[in-house]
Amino acid sequence: MTDSLPDLPPFPRAPGPMSARVRQFDWAQTPLGGMAHWPPVLRHAVENLLASHYPSCLVWGPDYTMLYNDAFRIILGDKPDALGRSFRDVWAEAWPAIQPMVERAYAGQATFIEDFGLEVNRHGHPEQAYFTFCYSPVRDEHGTVLGMLDTVVETTSKFQALQRWRELTVSLEQQVAQRTADRNRLWQLSEDVLLVARLDGTITAVNPAWTATLGWTECDTVGKLLVAFAHAHDTALVTSAVQQLAAEPGRRQIEARYRHRSGGERWIAWTVVPSDGFLHAVGRDTTEQHLREEALRNAEARLRQSQKMEAVGQLTGGIAHDFNNLLQSIVLPLQLIRQRIAQGRHAEVDRYVESGLAAAKRAAALTQRLLAFSRRQPLDSRPVDLAGSLRGLETMLATTCGENVALQLTLPESGLWLALTDANQFESAVVSLAINAREAMPDGGALHIAAENVVADEATAASIPGLEPGEYVRVTVRDTGTGMAGDVVARAFDPFFTTKPMGQGTGLGLSMIYGFMRQSGGMAVLDSAVGQGTAVSLYFMRAQQEEPQPEPAAPATPLSGARRRDSILVVEDEDTVRALAVELLRDMGFQVMEAATGGAAMALLSGAVQFDLLLSDVGLPGPNGRQVADFAREQFPAIKVILMTGYAEQAAQSPQFLGAQMELLTKPFDAQALVAKVNAVMGLGPAPAPVDG
Repeated sequence: MTDSLPDLPPFPRAPGPMSARVRQFDWAQTPLGGMAHWPPVLRHAVENLLASHYPSCLVWGPDYTMLYNDAFRIILGDKPDALGRSFRDVWAEAWPAIQPMVERAYAGQATFIEDFGLEVNRHGHPEQAYFTFCYSPVRDEHGTVLGMLDTVVETTSKFQALQRWRELTVSLEQQVAQRTADRNRLWQLSEDVLLVARLDGTITAVNPAWTATLGWTECDTVGKLLVAFAHAHDTALVTSAVQQLAAEPGRRQIEARYRHRSGGERWIAWTVVPSDGFLHAVGRDTTEQHLREEALRNAEARLRQSQKMEAVGQLTGGIAHDFNNLLQSIVLPLQLIRQRIAQGRHAEVDRYVESGLAAAKRAAALTQRLLAFSRRQPLDSRPVDLAGSLRGLETMLATTCGENVALQLTLPESGLWLALTDANQFESAVVSLAINAREAMPDGGALHIAAENVVADEATAASIPGLEPGEYVRVTVRDTGTGMAGDVVARAFDPFFTTKPMGQGTGLGLSMIYGFMRQSGGMAVLDSAVGQGTAVSLYFMRAQQEEPQPEPAAPATPLSGARRRDSILVVEDEDTVRALAVELLRDMGFQVMEAATGGAAMALLSGAVQFDLLLSDVGLPGPNGRQVADFAREQFPAIKVILMTGYAEQAAQSPQFLGAQMELLTKPFDAQALVAKVNAVMGLGPAPAPVDG
């Protein structure tokens, strides 16, 4: 039964559930006795206890009777109700640990302890919990200790988190130590050169591989600029690279030569990354790689030289064989002419003259083939309608192929671009390919010739070695013949290479076409396989002009004519050629002056004589024929120009070598060709027969 004093205010007066429980509790059944008999010090301590929001427990008397506030109930957990019970019984499982501190408090000595670990049973099972608490003695007005105040907060979660953090810290420290040890091992044992430098290139650290690679010790190196160790030829490269890294941070690859302490040199390929005000570099010694590459280049150069000498030998042998035969065909007729004249048998001379001229023409044709292969054949390049040329050749091609080869032309009716090429050489190339196709189809077959526009982009050009990106007209000659094996295809464009029996081919056909195409700025591509036939594709550069230029007519003209007022300047360094050309032109009735050098020609052009035509060799001592022609145009804007050449490097290799209204005459030429060219350029018809007297 709860004691109460009706004449006193309610005790305890603090708000809260525990205050109500204390008022209602039967304290008479406890060692404290009824509340009416509680001493003032106890009542005052209880009021303070219940008014506090900090977890607190009041332990009173020798029996350690417990009173506690609302905040302390969390500390108790699911323990049986502890109000009025002995502190020793409530915390029996932890009493061995806390008893000494309780006794010290009753002896008048306070105890404060943090994160004190206790094994407690608050939820039906033992658990390890941690508390921060203070046991403080409670005294009466005489100073006698009557009990103790336990202020406590549980720190289990904080302690465990701190414990985990400490374990993690230890783990991280161990990992850092391990990684540091790994890095140190890598630094010490790496075969690659590791280097750290400031942004100005001053070296701050190098690993042992630096010394192993270059011979310089760490003491020799640290504090010096990286460029100080660079090879003299690469100092500018290293300096520029360091400056760029400082100005534009980013990963860079740098390869340069560095001096070895012994006096040699080593190649080092660096990967450099700027970071935190330093350059961190990893270098790989690539000296052996460079030596291997150099050895490979030298071997390739020796192989190319060997192949070149083999080709020169093959070329020389072929030229000697064919020219000896041709010279024999020229020398014998000349000797017979001399013999027949001595015998007075003049009627037989014409036959030997024709035989000698025919041999000379065959020699000229062979020379043109050789020049075509070497890309030094002079070309009269102009815009050409290839479709029109092929249609004009159709009858000849059909005759060439024979009755057992079906000829098919696939040509667009319109829209085919004009091609920049030499029309005559183009037609010769097509006829030559048709002949090759016919011989590859002894039992008959089909020959298909097609023309189309082609735009070669970067990818297309890359797939055809030697072809530049651009616009082309492609002519493809395809047969259904026997085809070629791979090793034959590889050598098909070589000069004097032939699979025909001896005496049935010179081996210059495809090589001539290849040289012609390369000289024209295009490409010849061969595609063939045994049993699959052969296709040759000719890529011609697209001409910029929209209309084809007609080929000048070459009518048969007499070699002499009536006297004319026109003046011609002949420039030729070969005396015999110059003398004969002057004689032919004078026979035609022209007034002719001559010069043997470009300088002499310019002097005559600067004089008082008005010249109407310049006939000049291209390859002259001093200024060349084209330079003389340009000078002549400055003096006489209306002057006509014919340039003669045997091959002439610039005229042969540049389709644009000829200027406007300039004509090309290829050596060797006969008198009829010279007369026809001059008449065509001067706009004259066939010259009338000379008038006697």
